[in-house]
Amino acid sequence: MATHTDAGDGGELGTEDGRAALERLNENLARVDALTQRLTAALTRRHPTNVALNAPDPEVFTRAAGAWWTEMINNPARVFEHQAEFWTKSVHHFLEAQQALAKGSLTAPEDHTPDDARFANPLWKSHPWFNFIKQQYMLNAEAIRNAVEDAEGLDDTERKRLRYFSQQIIDMMAPTNFLATNPDALERAVETEGESLVRGLENLVADIEANNGELLVRLADTEAFKVGENIGASEGQVVYRNRLMELIQYAPRTENVHAIPLIIFPPWINKFYILDLKEQNSFIKWVTEQGITLFVVSWANPDRSYADTGIEDYIEEGYFAAIREAKEITGQKQVNAIGYCIGGTTLAMTLALMKHRKDKSIKTATFFTALTDFSDQGDFTPFLQDDFIDGIEAEVADVGMLRSHIMARTFSFLRSNDLIYRPAIRSYMLGEAPPAFDLLYWNGDGTNLPAKMAVQYLRQLCQRNEFASEGIELCGERLHVSDITLPVYAITCETDHIAAWKTSFRGIQKMGSRQKTFVVSESGHIAGIVNPPSKKKYGHYTNDDLTLEPDEWLRTASFTQGSWWPRWGEWIKAQSGKEVPAREPGDSSHPALGAAPGSYVRATLPV
Repeated sequence: MATHTDAGDGGELGTEDGRAALERLNENLARVDALTQRLTAALTRRHPTNVALNAPDPEVFTRAAGAWWTEMINNPARVFEHQAEFWTKSVHHFLEAQQALAKGSLTAPEDHTPDDARFANPLWKSHPWFNFIKQQYMLNAEAIRNAVEDAEGLDDTERKRLRYFSQQIIDMMAPTNFLATNPDALERAVETEGESLVRGLENLVADIEANNGELLVRLADTEAFKVGENIGASEGQVVYRNRLMELIQYAPRTENVHAIPLIIFPPWINKFYILDLKEQNSFIKWVTEQGITLFVVSWANPDRSYADTGIEDYIEEGYFAAIREAKEITGQKQVNAIGYCIGGTTLAMTLALMKHRKDKSIKTATFFTALTDFSDQGDFTPFLQDDFIDGIEAEVADVGMLRSHIMARTFSFLRSNDLIYRPAIRSYMLGEAPPAFDLLYWNGDGTNLPAKMAVQYLRQLCQRNEFASEGIELCGERLHVSDITLPVYAITCETDHIAAWKTSFRGIQKMGSRQKTFVVSESGHIAGIVNPPSKKKYGHYTNDDLTLEPDEWLRTASFTQGSWWPRWGEWIKAQSGKEVPAREPGDSSHPALGAAPGSYVRATLPV
């Protein structure tokens, strides 16, 4: 541990200050020993995932190496050009650093590398040692990317995977990720007499203990929020419950409400209270303020006993059950529905099934960042090939579910610098507590997926795109996206890396509906949806011509500053019938089973 022992400020070990510093050092060392024992104990509780989920099939790199070697034989000039450029830049960089040191001024050489938030500390530019490391890292990263692009003979999928995995290596090897080459961490360690490193180790051990031996970086202060108190706290009652879901009816906030109720089907890959964080950004609260009777499904967090639960069960016991109960409670023949992400994908399949059954219980459907056409796998391409899916099949066959930490890890690696390395540096190297951020708290509150459902989704939808191609067999029917003929309204997000708006657009185009509205909100998968009007933050694009290609649609779209919520709000009210006196949750045959947000959303299960 680093301690101040400068004689100039009384830090000699023989002085009182020096003895105090030594005592603090010994205390920290004792804490490290205890933490090491806790770390060892926590790691013994780990249930390892299938090894196929930890890395791609080696064939990915073998084929890339073969393609690079073929290019070396057939077009050596191009390969040598890039290599020679890398060698030349590296040697020049070394000479510039040597010359700077030789001047005795300890100033860094001229630095033309691009700005990067990871290297915000001034020492990365002013200190010769740190600047040399940063510039060489940038040169190495450029050389790796050039090598990937040099590899000929790879198909689009192989190249996407190679780019992704090579970028993961680049991000992992950033000098900011290592104590000896991170000036922020070193400065903090000196300032705190090593206390920051001990706190960092405490944070590391606590994260591993909290996840049964798995290392998942905690993104938010878990003590700052309590579901049902300061997040997910909108007033309502659970009015129905089965093994898959609780149905919550929210209390009215207006004297009168529109007759036709609205049901929200959130994704069961996450918990529903993303739509009910703080009061200021609660979509649930806002909807009730518009005079809408609102029901929200809260999905069960499955354990091993749900292994044989499939998409068809979610449709029958989730969607149809919620529709039935909402109709009974409100006395209406129809409901409006919203489906978010995979909740929207399944809503689309439910609508197709209802078409086959001649069931008109849903009047309109709204889709939040939902895919129905999976022809473009986007950023998930690296994870949707057979090597990983085979690994997931083996994993869920053994465990009975796809454990939440596997999905969390996958999503995090799509934005590894923001969701893994930067939080890890802050927590484990700087010894800081995670921020009290409601969105990040929700992000870390994941759920498991039933084994059968996970494989159906990955094989039949993501890989084979059955719903938008030949049709998917569910509930005794062959369902196709073109079966959807009722009015639809789709909200997508411009920078969504999970459900790309262009891919969502193609799915909406294939629906058989004559009334279609398509909106692209600024920002990403969550912030583009949780975008209250009061924030006046993100705008949105609209264009009535859905026959265009996506790029042309956006180029000719109209832009409106501010949230899409009011635009959609006017549309949904026009679809919701006349006004009637406000309804309190439940009725005589649906007594309250507990206050919102219910019990399922609070369930935490062992991994």
